[in-house]
Amino acid sequence: MSSDAEADDELKFPSVTSAFAPPTLECFAISPFAPKIVPASPSRDWMDAFPGRHPYRCLPLGIANAYGWEILSPCDLQVSWKGGPDAKDIKIKATDGYEHVDHIAASNFTRGILTFHLGYIFRTSPGWQLLATGPFNEPKARVAPLTGVIETDWLPYPFTMNWQFTREGTVRWAKDEPLCVIVPIVQGALNDVVPVVRNVEDDPELKRQYEVWRDKRTEFVGRLEKNDMAAIKQAWQRYYFRGELPEAGIKAPSHEHKLRLNAPLDTRRK
Repeated sequence: MSSDAEADDELKFPSVTSAFAPPTLECFAISPFAPKIVPASPSRDWMDAFPGRHPYRCLPLGIANAYGWEILSPCDLQVSWKGGPDAKDIKIKATDGYEHVDHIAASNFTRGILTFHLGYIFRTSPGWQLLATGPFNEPKARVAPLTGVIETDWLPYPFTMNWQFTREGTVRWAKDEPLCVIVPIVQGALNDVVPVVRNVEDDPELKRQYEVWRDKRTEFVGRLEKNDMAAIKQAWQRYYFRGELPEAGIKAPSHEHKLRLNAPLDTRRK
């Protein structure tokens, strides 16, 4: 195996530059009942419940948790579906006495679809859209978020967030639980992408790096299986978490180990 210095010479990472200017995201409240908007939380109750909060070792999960901005429920909300196709088969109520629930939630599309009125017109920079969906990595029993991509660089009216019941029963959203997550995305960015399928042997350097990782991973797992105390204390290999290749001292050209987005700046007159 080559030395670290030689490996550094061999690895030719492309320069990392931003392909797009940062977008603007303006949120125009059209209702006095428009819910709060906050940066997406990196935490998940189901991840916290694991011994040692083990799932947070998966950096891709942690980054995705914090992607975008959450639109929060203004009340403790209870929604029940009888399983039927009509709008009346969905019953909605606030269990904490909130008086304006009809401005927030409705059954517009029937057939077990719950609609949230977000109370905003969103405006993004030219060429930018919003992806609207449920919170990432946050499963919810009996319902699934329906995801939409909206051309908010020209849209002069609001859009809604919809959830589909997957079986009859009752679902609850606590006050300040996310109803929707919005993420700015570039319009047309995928149109010219052509996925190419190759054998790993077509890229000898990538194959070599993969084999280094594979061998170190196999050796580490073997030590764990033999109750090697040093491996048990280490618990897990942190190559991706630290943005490192398995070869000592080689860092990725760009690495994000934490995502904390900016809170909205509220310029409304009180």
